[in-house]
Amino acid sequence: MFLLETIRLGLTNLRLHILRSFLTALGIILGVAAVITMVAIGEGAKQSALAQLEQLGARNLIIRSQPPPEGGSQQGGQQRGFITRYGLTRADVEVIRANFPNATAIVPVKEVGAEILRRERRKTSQAFGTTPDLMNLANLRVARGRYLTRADMEDETTVAVIGAEIAKEFFPFDDPIGAELRIDDKSFIVVGVLAPIGLAGGAGAGLVGRDLNLDMHIPMTTARSLFGDLVIRRESGSTQGRQVEVSELYIGSPSRETVINDAERLRRIMEVRRPGLIDVGIIVPYELLESARRAALTWTLVLSFIAGISLLVGGIGIMNIMLATVTERTREIGIRRAIGAKRKHIVWQFLVETGVLSAVGGVIGIFLGVGVSVGVGPLVDWLPTAPGIGRYFNADVTLPTQVTTWSIFLSFGVATATGLIFGIYPAIKAAAQDPIVALRHD
Repeated sequence: MFLLETIRLGLTNLRLHILRSFLTALGIILGVAAVITMVAIGEGAKQSALAQLEQLGARNLIIRSQPPPEGGSQQGGQQRGFITRYGLTRADVEVIRANFPNATAIVPVKEVGAEILRRERRKTSQAFGTTPDLMNLANLRVARGRYLTRADMEDETTVAVIGAEIAKEFFPFDDPIGAELRIDDKSFIVVGVLAPIGLAGGAGAGLVGRDLNLDMHIPMTTARSLFGDLVIRRESGSTQGRQVEVSELYIGSPSRETVINDAERLRRIMEVRRPGLIDVGIIVPYELLESARRAALTWTLVLSFIAGISLLVGGIGIMNIMLATVTERTREIGIRRAIGAKRKHIVWQFLVETGVLSAVGGVIGIFLGVGVSVGVGPLVDWLPTAPGIGRYFNADVTLPTQVTTWSIFLSFGVATATGLIFGIYPAIKAAAQDPIVALRHD
């Protein structure tokens, strides 16, 4: 009965001063909203980065041939006229196969050609010979048609599967399936179009070194028989030749638990065969994935701490207002004490008021924070098309967000606790007043 009456008195007092109550709770409202929004932005960025790395396959190891640095060891790269010979060899691949008998798949990728052409359109080649296993190992999805098959490998067919951006560039109004594309002077029939890959322009693209949506895949056997190992390109007014037997090699580890050990074994093997690893690079998406998770957690904690300062400011605001309220209601406190109210009753009355302010502010803050978190992504997407101001915004910029349940409960809990903690001192000060002195107060 006592508790219900105390709550009723507290709520009545707050209702009599609605504007003041709202302004008092404003710090809590903004603090909770800031925590939820900041965490949502950090979590969205984290999930976007992790998704990009996941595209490379969390259980994969990737070895990539890369030009040796100028003046590097001749063991890594050999100069022959204007032709540079470097990178993985088929002998390296056989050694790796022998040392990874439990690998789910070992898939070579071989760069071919100087240009991709169709009628008057042409583009610097990003064509590769590979095997059908690449589709599963690299998490590729076919949007239309089919991927390469074993029959294509055995028959050395001149078929190709193209990336989403290649399909857009070369077939803006036509159906690419069954159409012809050329790599240099060799013609290929398009049998499949890959679904868009989120690595374009992201962390994964930087690791692979290209936009995977611009890839063109042909059977490895066809690539070897038609193009050999030599790739000659004219860039910046000069002609450059590269002789690379295997451009990339994907190794599928049996499980995530074995990836790290397999990566160490792979590094030891390649160090023996290519001291210094000057013409090959080893990419372990799982290591990058764990590193990205740790970095994202740190970033989220920093954002939460910054937003938490708003809650602290909100708590100080509540304490200031409640201290002023104590002075304003001194006579009321004296009357209540005179008719029998104990100190604990006064303390509870003021704590109820601060608790309600904090809780209501927390609930409003939750709705505001979730609303901002959900709306900020579409808003950023819309800004480039906005009339008058659209030209000032980059259409490629996105702001993914993801509201987390833990941020909602944590911010609400901290908001309520902050209000109660900062309300204790004004409540104790109110209860400590002498009833006679309080009654005389004007």
